[in-house]
Amino acid sequence: QVQLVESGGGLVQAGGSLRLSCAASGRTFGNYAMGWFRQPPGKERENVAAINWSGKSTYYADSVKGRFTIARDNAKNTVYLQMNSLKPEDTAVYYCAARGRSYYSTQPSDYDYWGQGTQVTVSS
Repeated sequence: QVQLVESGGGLVQAGGSLRLSCAASGRTFGNYAMGWFRQPPGKERENVAAINWSGKSTYYADSVKGRFTIARDNAKNTVYLQMNSLKPEDTAVYYCAARGRSYYSTQPSDYDYWGQGTQVTVSS
């Protein structure tokens, strides 16, 4: 069992930055691939970034490539999402998720555990 707790969301002006953190419980965090997803109001949940167990392989959606960076610290059981040059269209609830495999997926259904989400609002 893995419990995930996100933090770091908030209100920011366009062009600003935020860093999301996701703290995981459990001793086997290093065995899980991790993903960050977001769900804008009235839209489906989408994968914005993912990282494999070691941190050496990452994925970014085209919409965030070059602006967002995913990283993990297995010693701290934490995964991060650094978000720069934020745009109003980045406004959404952001979720972190853990997949019981060493390699990530972009599909929400492939993830086993989810956090409660943190709101990110970008004003124009």
